[in-house]
Amino acid sequence: MDTSAALRLLEHGRIEVEGRLVDASNATLFCKISLDGVDAQCVYKPVRGERPLWDFPDGTLAGREVATYLISAASFGVVPPTVLRPGPFGSGMVQLWIETREEDELVDIISVDDVKPGWIPVFHAHDRFGDPAVLVHADHPRIAEMAAFDVVVNNADRKGGHVLHAHDGAVYGVDHGICLHTEPKLRTVLWGWAREPLPDHVLDTLRRLRSELDGTLGETLHDHLTRAEVRAVGERVDKLLAAGVYPEPSGDWPAIPWPAF
Repeated sequence: MDTSAALRLLEHGRIEVEGRLVDASNATLFCKISLDGVDAQCVYKPVRGERPLWDFPDGTLAGREVATYLISAASFGVVPPTVLRPGPFGSGMVQLWIETREEDELVDIISVDDVKPGWIPVFHAHDRFGDPAVLVHADHPRIAEMAAFDVVVNNADRKGGHVLHAHDGAVYGVDHGICLHTEPKLRTVLWGWAREPLPDHVLDTLRRLRSELDGTLGETLHDHLTRAEVRAVGERVDKLLAAGVYPEPSGDWPAIPWPAF
């Protein structure tokens, strides 16, 4: 379905909880959502199931997920349709479920000898058997866009498992509850383009986003973020445009989330 139909379904559909994603650190429910004879699956994260984070004291994680979607919708389109609405356990984030190609991962930890063209080495480590290994991600244009997007939203937790390769070939990012802090917190597995020039179309998208932040988008984000956090989004866009290159890890905090998946 197209984005407008998906948003209508998410906003007005009837939610039935079918299970829980037990690996998530906050309450994350797998649900069926139905409206006017149309059924789909979604993820529902009720606010009451959030664990407080001392370094994200303002707002809610659900609100940050929705704000990240709004920024994505105005720029790179890498976040599935997402809304904030009432649900079976109160207000929460509801996001369209993405069916993935399980056999076609875009981020992986592999043997050093198995790195092939089309994969970009990011971080050398060891596998669970103690053998030399390397964290890699695909040299994919949509992941390159996601890497720039993560800088904009200051993503503190871009794990490999948060990068989804959909059945139709599209690439999505999920789990954005700890984004959009005012302080630098970027932690990501997508460092493959560090210090490389931003592609022209990425720069064009960032310029459009900057304009949107000065208009309706900026006002809408105030429903979910503090004024300082909204202002910081624009400042990060300005800094990225001025540099014209993908950033590299600063060394002031861990560059990669742990666990990485």
